Amino acid sequence: MAPDPHHGAAWRAWRAWRLRWKRRYLLGRAVRKRGQLRAVTDRTAKVGPGQILCFCTLRNEALRLPFWVDHHRKLGVDHFLFVDNDSTDGTAELLAALPDASVWHTRDSYRRSRFGMDWLGWLQLRHGHGHWCLTLDADELLVLPHFGQARLPDLTRWLERQGWVNFRALMIDLYPQGPLREAPYRAGQNPIEAIPFFDADNYTHHPRPELQTLLARGGVRARHFFATAPHRAPTMNKTPLVKWNRRFAYLDSTHSLLPPPLNRSFPEPGFDRPTGALLHTKFLNTIVEKSAEEKQRKQHFSNSALYNDYYDGLIANPDLWTPGAHRFESWQQLESLGLMTRGAWHSVD
Repeated sequence: MAPDPHHGAAWRAWRAWRLRWKRRYLLGRAVRKRGQLRAVTDRTAKVGPGQILCFCTLRNEALRLPFWVDHHRKLGVDHFLFVDNDSTDGTAELLAALPDASVWHTRDSYRRSRFGMDWLGWLQLRHGHGHWCLTLDADELLVLPHFGQARLPDLTRWLERQGWVNFRALMIDLYPQGPLREAPYRAGQNPIEAIPFFDADNYTHHPRPELQTLLARGGVRARHFFATAPHRAPTMNKTPLVKWNRRFAYLDSTHSLLPPPLNRSFPEPGFDRPTGALLHTKFLNTIVEKSAEEKQRKQHFSNSALYNDYYDGLIANPDLWTPGAHRFESWQQLESLGLMTRGAWHSVD
């Protein structure tokens, strides 16, 4: 991304200095928060050089977990590192039974841990250095270019040959046709079968020069819940896959990282990187009850009062479908709609 034309060199130097100290502060936070984690099952000694790791903080995700784990295993994840934020629905038991997972437990505040990123930051600092690390929420399914043929090891080998250490993805909200609560779903089922639709034509991209990135907004949440306040709509760009270094830190969820050059993973002239998609399965039929709970817990937004209308809209069991909705078919469909790209990665080794 070109230098910000609205500010001089001195201002940009001050900003770079401030971001360096911000990164050090975030790393320090992660180290301090390690005391909030209690190891339940630590199998990280079995992690070998070059293995791909997946990091996830979750709570009460027993319904999604079986398919989510299977999907990312098949994609090429070698070992999962989970932080269980005091689940009560059987999630802890499911995690304990996974032979390729290490699990930590905490009862501390998700919001005051930067929505779990302090906890994951410590685990990445301790276990991620030198590994390709995939950082996901339990309601996100990663889709790569050449999905079904290519796997994460294929992608990461190709990225390394180009000298690149990151991979960007656009989050795409999936939803059903009809009221949310009436779309049946069972544990282990592919969520796309229950919530196959998405919006494709309302994404906007906004430069954020200090982080060398573009902020994306759009999808069904922007259309249905934030139509009158688009600047409040959720950020949809993420950089979930990074060859980790102990100097790195996520700044706000996986939307952006420090140092800022790590965010330069979007296509632009002379910078033709592949990008992926994160199919967001938030709108399964459990969302109505979960929204009522999360409105009371106030753990998912830094200023939860601003999102009361959003929660109320979900509690009302809406029908998010529109005649312009697209039914998910393939990664090629997403590429044709401009939501992901194979970039210069045209074949699989």
